Amino acid sequence: MEQIVGIVAAVLTAIAMLPQLIKVIKEKKAQGVSFGMVLVLIAGLATWVWYGILKEDYPIIFTNIFSLLVNITLCIFGYIYRNNSDEA
Repeated sequence: MEQIVGIVAAVLTAIAMLPQLIKVIKEKKAQGVSFGMVLVLIAGLATWVWYGILKEDYPIIFTNIFSLLVNITLCIFGYIYRNNSDEA
């Protein structure tokens, strides 16, 4: 049961930023994104991946790699769309 709860928590955490990424891509605007927060989150996720490697815990490794990719993608699209205004 403990392993299942951990996996569910990891998956939910991993997909948490997907709605933000989808919104940035759809609207082609990134004004509402806090890049400082995303960069700190990326550093934390990278540390979790490292921790998972040290512990040989594959759910930690894979869910955090997925989260890393989502957040790096958010940074990339945020950079691309950073100057788009709210003009319709």
